[in-house]
Amino acid sequence: MKKSVILGVSSSISLYKACEIVRLLQKRDLQVQVIMTPNAGKLISPRLFQALTGREVFLDMFADASVERVAHIDLAREAALFLVAPATANVIGKFAAGIADDFLTTFYLAATCPVVIAPAMNENMYLHGQTQENIDKLKSRGARFVLPGRGRLACGDEGWGRLAPPEEIVEATLEALSRTSSLKGQRVLVTAGPTREAVDPVRYFTNRSSGRMGYALAEEAVSRGAEVFLVSGPVSLPVPVKQNHVRRIDTAAEMETAVLELAGEVDIVIMAAAVAGFRPARAEENKIKKTGADLKLSLVRTPDILAALGRRARGPILVGFAAETGRIEDNARAKLQDKNLDMVVANDVSRPDVGFGSDFNRVFVITRNGRSFQTEKMSKREISRVIFNEIEGIIAREKSPPTP
Repeated sequence: MKKSVILGVSSSISLYKACEIVRLLQKRDLQVQVIMTPNAGKLISPRLFQALTGREVFLDMFADASVERVAHIDLAREAALFLVAPATANVIGKFAAGIADDFLTTFYLAATCPVVIAPAMNENMYLHGQTQENIDKLKSRGARFVLPGRGRLACGDEGWGRLAPPEEIVEATLEALSRTSSLKGQRVLVTAGPTREAVDPVRYFTNRSSGRMGYALAEEAVSRGAEVFLVSGPVSLPVPVKQNHVRRIDTAAEMETAVLELAGEVDIVIMAAAVAGFRPARAEENKIKKTGADLKLSLVRTPDILAALGRRARGPILVGFAAETGRIEDNARAKLQDKNLDMVVANDVSRPDVGFGSDFNRVFVITRNGRSFQTEKMSKREISRVIFNEIEGIIAREKSPPTP
């Protein structure tokens, strides 16, 4: 069965180039289903795309009177990828704000497949701070952008905002599609969020981890076709995996039990959780009352889950995280060796703009074979792609025959 690409077409003057995009996708043996905004339908007849694709063009939310079929939900189930080209500032803004007032924007909210967006608009609109903020927001949610070029625009101006060439848009689409099954057959365990170590019935030790990095990794693994198990500390995030594949924990000891139980059944373990290193030696049964004296607590070490996994003779690919506040590279290299990891991902959590509590991160990556690099500041979803690209490189090297 051919993979189905849903092509969203909005009312940029460059929408005539969408016809070439359809042709190029079909040449790659892809089935194309077009959705148009109402204003796009005023510029070019939907019948043109219907003739090119041999399929009904969706434009009106209420055109289908069937009570047995909800068209945008049905399409979302069959879609391998959602491509929007051209995407106007209006459509990008609606996507970012969650507005669903036509078929295209409603489909976006229903879609669970990868999303590729190719903007096209006047330079002032493209460079406007609100548009750039909307683009950043969509990137942080996992959308891939094929950024516009500079050239003569429909308004007669020269500037940024010209739709990227159809060939470039299609190549980005094919690359995104290739990732949808790159981890098919692989089982991935991801840990996320903080742990809580009780002091008494109302107090606990914890940290500032929001869980966003771990959840982004789980979502990226799912988008690549893996079966994903998530062991999560207490966070307020939507679950990106099957509900029966989620283990909710509070303490480091609970996380240790869940991880060691699952580790023997998976191919990849990513320890992105911020596990407490210490806990009170004793949790009081009743709330500790304030008195005139200072309170002294005795702390003991929590289990080193990562080290336990690293000691296994034949374990899964093991990726650790290092939340550091100084000497990031040195500490990361030491952790890679001490814990017997295949890869370590380190970041500076003292920075307010990345790491704990932020939608963005900037990480230093080191692999066992000596490869190392630092990323730019990116959304955590984009960082998750970088990490899985490296993991897939490790898998490829393990499958390669040894050099004679």
